[in-house]
Amino acid sequence: MADAIVRLVAQTLNIDPALISDESSPENTQGWDSLASLNLITAIEEAFSVELSLPEMMAMHDVGLVRAVLLRKGVVING
Repeated sequence: MADAIVRLVAQTLNIDPALISDESSPENTQGWDSLASLNLITAIEEAFSVELSLPEMMAMHDVGLVRAVLLRKGVVING
């Protein structure tokens, strides 16, 4: 079952959540371009009620790193 991060990434990129893993990144995920990255950052901030700094945004190279940044900010990620 996909967790909230996977579902958000899939919804933002308009792809099947089954295609998303912690290793998913712009380099290996169809539709994840620079505009999708900006949309994803906005969606993350809204969905998880966080404000991401520029260094945090730049650190999110894949879904696993998105998860790590959110966990450091105290976000509890549920299914």
